[in-house]
Amino acid sequence: MTSKILPGVLAMAAIVVASNILVQFLFGRWLTWGAFTYPLAFLVTDVMNRVYGRAAARRVVLAGFVVGLNCSFIGTQISGEFGPLVTVRIALGSAVAFLSAQLLDIAVFDRLRGGAWWRAPVVSSLIGGSVDTALFFTIAFSASLTFLEPGNDVSWAGEALPLLGMGPVVPLWVSLAVADWLVKLVLAILALVPFRIIVGSLSGRTT
Repeated sequence: MTSKILPGVLAMAAIVVASNILVQFLFGRWLTWGAFTYPLAFLVTDVMNRVYGRAAARRVVLAGFVVGLNCSFIGTQISGEFGPLVTVRIALGSAVAFLSAQLLDIAVFDRLRGGAWWRAPVVSSLIGGSVDTALFFTIAFSASLTFLEPGNDVSWAGEALPLLGMGPVVPLWVSLAVADWLVKLVLAILALVPFRIIVGSLSGRTT
């Protein structure tokens, strides 16, 4: 089993590392490039779940979690213009969001695996992605959780602005979260194509 899921482990590790790097680069006003790579983690998890089962998917997620912890630790040691690239709140939010969302994705996928082929990956990715976004941005930037890291000034994230520049006035971090969630929503649909192709290829090898 270990050798079979190795490609999944490597893919998950690559996505986590790439996302931790690309999150440092802005894409427009509300997103970073990492927002486009991170949702692929759900694709990897769902493929592993479909082909090898829930236990294998959990192993792949655990590997990604460990890689993510290492990336966060490295980020805390690198100083940028405004301090460490990764703060305690960002590291905590990233870890909690990743593990919670991925394990939820696995559970939902497993519950729906007997239905139409597309339903499990779409629903599990949407639910997992929504939880991921909510947990990460709340833990990392909400003013109500400043006690987690009193020395980290995230007041900039609380600036009151129209939602995505055109909606009701909300804290800036809410707009960032909504933009991130919308990307996850779109990619959950688009990922059905590679999901179908990869699952078909791997299933053929295991029969």
